[in-house]
Amino acid sequence: MVGDNKKLKVEDINNSDDDASLDPQVLLSIEKLQEIRDQLDKINEEASDEVLEIEKKYNEIRKPVYDKRNEIIKSIPDFWLTAFLNHPALGELLNDEDQKIFKYLDSLEVEDHKDVKSGFTITFNFKPNPYFEDTKLSKTYSFLDEGPTTVTATPIKWKEGKGIPNGVNHEKKGNKRALVDVSFFSWFSDGEDDDDMDDIHDEVAELIKDDLWPDPLAYFNNGDHGDELKDEDDSEDDDDEEDNEDEDK
Repeated sequence: MVGDNKKLKVEDINNSDDDASLDPQVLLSIEKLQEIRDQLDKINEEASDEVLEIEKKYNEIRKPVYDKRNEIIKSIPDFWLTAFLNHPALGELLNDEDQKIFKYLDSLEVEDHKDVKSGFTITFNFKPNPYFEDTKLSKTYSFLDEGPTTVTATPIKWKEGKGIPNGVNHEKKGNKRALVDVSFFSWFSDGEDDDDMDDIHDEVAELIKDDLWPDPLAYFNNGDHGDELKDEDDSEDDDDEEDNEDEDK
């Protein structure tokens, strides 16, 4: 389809009122360039298909490694909460109540569909908590060859007296993080009619999938917890140096 449209442009040149001013050799060269472009489009399309097949193969190889990583993360208190808060964009989406809920976040998973280009699912697994009934919340993005992206999300069954925890105090006191207007959990809401909000929701999904998920340790280490770990490592190095000095004596 794209190639046909491009060819029409060449034909338009051929049929334009400027024919008399265009050298026949120039027109022939333009047509040849069109053929070359069509060849490159075909090669690029084949390359994209092969890249998708390779990505699919390595997604299967990564899966057990990601599973192992999730099991290790479960032994680290507030790992995902810390990683989210330390992320320069995602951290701004968590208000104080969201942070309390995120303390129950047990694991995070991002999984491409078998046909990689057709979409992906982001899943949050929570421990039993006082906020909502279902402990597994998922959001799926499905990309169609024709038509808009379809998005489905787990309806959150909030417990009595609970609900989307919108921020109420917008003043920033000292170094304390200011509350945001909208809860992170509004990201799971369906039926948004605001195109700008849809764009924001899509960006959140992309940040989780392509930025946070591949290397959450980088964000976990980029904050207070990271400083604590670094101090512990430095302390261990100092102890090793002292032991070595004692041995030398």
